[in-house]
Amino acid sequence: MDYLHVHWRHEAPDAPVDIYSELDEDRWEVRKVEVFADGTAQYADDWRATGRTGLSEVPLPSFEEIAAQRALTPAVIDGAEFERMWARATGD
Repeated sequence: MDYLHVHWRHEAPDAPVDIYSELDEDRWEVRKVEVFADGTAQYADDWRATGRTGLSEVPLPSFEEIAAQRALTPAVIDGAEFERMWARATGD
């Protein structure tokens, strides 16, 4: 698995500012956590989802393609960091 954190700079209150994704070898999202400016978090996996958060319907673009978008700052993270965010969002 690969793990990605994307910080999204915008001013829309109903859109997440931080997105954490667990990706399979083909870059399909397996699990996702979205964190909003007010600190609330929503999540999704194959079996459950909260709020409007859902897994992407297409594989995620490459790191370079994401980084080329001015409003997005991607970072590769490790599984432990993703698990911390997942636990925070799900209460698991």
